[in-house]
Amino acid sequence: MARWIVVLCLLAACAEKRAASPEAPAAPAGPAAGPDVLALPGGEGGIGFDDLQWSAALGRLLVPAGRTGALDLVDPMTGAVEQIPGFGGQGGTSAGHGDGCTSAVDGLGWLFAIDRSRGQLDVVDPARRAIVAQAELQGGPDYVRCVPAARELWVTEPSAEQIEVFRLAADGAPTLERVAVIAVPGGPESLVIDATRSRAYTHLWTDTTVVIDLARHTIVARWPNGCTGSRGIALDEARGWLFVGCDEGRTAVLDVAQEGRLLGSALTGAGVDIIAYDAARRHLYVPGDDGTLTILGVPDSGRIGVLETQDIRAGAQGVATDGAGRIFVGDPYYGRILVIEDELPAGMGG
Repeated sequence: MARWIVVLCLLAACAEKRAASPEAPAAPAGPAAGPDVLALPGGEGGIGFDDLQWSAALGRLLVPAGRTGALDLVDPMTGAVEQIPGFGGQGGTSAGHGDGCTSAVDGLGWLFAIDRSRGQLDVVDPARRAIVAQAELQGGPDYVRCVPAARELWVTEPSAEQIEVFRLAADGAPTLERVAVIAVPGGPESLVIDATRSRAYTHLWTDTTVVIDLARHTIVARWPNGCTGSRGIALDEARGWLFVGCDEGRTAVLDVAQEGRLLGSALTGAGVDIIAYDAARRHLYVPGDDGTLTILGVPDSGRIGVLETQDIRAGAQGVATDGAGRIFVGDPYYGRILVIEDELPAGMGG
């Protein structure tokens, strides 16, 4: 059984994904004290979470911390938090995630982060813990992803229905040059890079996954994915499995080698947004806004099945894994990161 092992306190807030609210929504009833659920000092105002990412290079969880004006680096072993300051969105109290830094990723020896308040893509020096370069964006940003082979950064901008592509200079100061704008009418939502096949995958907001050629910066295919509302995305790059999280409470598996053929799907809790995948265990982690965390197993057939469903916190937002059995889930109302240990057998499914 998966078990709770620790709850980390973060003195930060993350930015709202699609619409910022001036005040935090009413929080659910407070958690009971006990060994599995700990009260969080400094979380009273709410901390919005969105795009949590694990950095293997740093051994840290990257937590965009919106309204604090910081990007937080969290050590899951000690609970220590290092803040990288300099982002917009400071002040206020909110459990939402509509201001400041909402997405960050590592690559090419740097950290790359978006700043919604200032409409920027920022380059962060992880050694100095400082922002060292910026580029202005054409639309409100959502996610940033790195394409190391091309030295490119891809930024999704749903309000402009496009993806902006920047190239990082190979020498000298870390300057960013805009090299392409990819129109994605009806999207884009979420983004994952498939370096093996030179493809990127994103969603429209309804029932379609879009395939983009990395070199040509053009859409090359559109695949029906079985969702009513397409949201989260994850990839098993070695096996060619693309996972799609559906807002209505379903997760599907598409075979990218067979033009997006649907391999299987499984029901989860409702209100799915971000999902995360552990390729070694072949486990998919799906938090729902309804307060559940569903762990799905993916066997060789790709026909996913539910291994376990846990009750966590209503409104849980954002999920990541370190690939070593730890699952990180954000609790925006109480400003904490829940860390869950996955002890389930690998590769089981429907």
